[in-house]
Amino acid sequence: MRPVITPAEAARLDDSAGVAVDVLMERAGRAVALAAVRMGAGYGTRVTVLAGPGNNGGDGYVAARLLRQRGVGVGVLALADPRTRPALAMRGRAHASAVPISPMVSPHRTDLVIDALFGGGWRSGLPAVVKDWMEVDAPVLAVDVPSGLDPGTGEVEEAAFRAQQTVTFHAHKTGHVLGAGPDHTGRVTVADIGLKGGSAELLLCEETDAPRPRRVRRAHKWSAGSVLVVGGSPGMTGAAIMAGRAALRFGAGAVGVAVPNKAFQVAAAAAPELLHYTTEELPDRFDVLVVGPGLGKGHDELVARLLGRWQGPVVVDADALDGVGTEPGGGGLVLTPHAGEFTRITGKSPSYPGAGDLARSLQATVLLKGNPTIVTDGTSPWVVDTGGPELATIGTGDVLAGMVAALLAAGLKPVAAARSAAYWHGRAGADLARTATVTAIGLLEQVGKTV
Repeated sequence: MRPVITPAEAARLDDSAGVAVDVLMERAGRAVALAAVRMGAGYGTRVTVLAGPGNNGGDGYVAARLLRQRGVGVGVLALADPRTRPALAMRGRAHASAVPISPMVSPHRTDLVIDALFGGGWRSGLPAVVKDWMEVDAPVLAVDVPSGLDPGTGEVEEAAFRAQQTVTFHAHKTGHVLGAGPDHTGRVTVADIGLKGGSAELLLCEETDAPRPRRVRRAHKWSAGSVLVVGGSPGMTGAAIMAGRAALRFGAGAVGVAVPNKAFQVAAAAAPELLHYTTEELPDRFDVLVVGPGLGKGHDELVARLLGRWQGPVVVDADALDGVGTEPGGGGLVLTPHAGEFTRITGKSPSYPGAGDLARSLQATVLLKGNPTIVTDGTSPWVVDTGGPELATIGTGDVLAGMVAALLAAGLKPVAAARSAAYWHGRAGADLARTATVTAIGLLEQVGKTV
């Protein structure tokens, strides 16, 4: 778990650090210089540091001085004179170390650009010369936050640097993981500069936060966890089958699929490894219910009836989301909307605060699919960033619903099951994308291989 903090919280931590700003700036600049070395800055390379007038620019002056001491051909282009005492002092030290410092000019050939212009202090109204540097054909190392990217929302108003790497301090900022942030930050490295504590706005999911329970030695197919998928209307039978197969491949011991009478023969022939039922005669021996994959419109009454009678955990996906209603779900309900479905059922744009509101109103867990995916039960939201654009293909959401159900059937709590399934779903997609185009069928095979 990695905490993700707001820019306001980052500023508060800076102000209350109990450490001189000069010391923090030295530590930050050293982390940036080391990152530049890892990106190839060395003897004979040319590095251009773009320095702003604030403390972000001060970090850049420190990095320039340290790189100069390593024999790197480094120069600083200053957008304006430093406006803070610590940044002014760092410019003086850089100058004393023979670092060339000059006013910012149009782009020239360089091997690496260090963006130390604005960081978390970005404001709108980018100078034209800064926009010109955003187009340069050289790798970019951003200090704290790529200039032009809103550090809170991750949105880009005009233009922003697209960094190959970003060095931030103490913790991720919300702008690194939200909106267009991941497209502009590249790989984010968090440097420890001695700040302590802080209140997390979001929690970034890591592998250790994504459990996959193992079966006990004496398990049998029903004790290993069982899942029933209800959906698969004619023409969409494959969705229910994929959800069922995903549950089976991700660890459930017994999986059944219940479809309308008209689709029964198709489903039974297509997936003989699953148990088959009709929606008119639903069994009650399964641990977890998944309702929605391929169900189609017009089944709100069926959904409401199922939710009213089912005693165990329920995963509600796709068109079944319309039938959830407004009554609290008692904690065992997991909703898995994508952005459009979220807007349809709430009337609001998708966001992590909105997902929290929905979760609290229904006493449910909400898995808001996207990049990143948000998982919350109304408390601290989790961010899952393993998924990529390769998952933007039909049927992958059905696979995810089945994976969530398998983990619920294995005994995980709803939040843990949802974030773990989302994490491994994203990892499986990324693994598969290295060798093949991602399809739902390919993803089904991959989810059982990804460890």
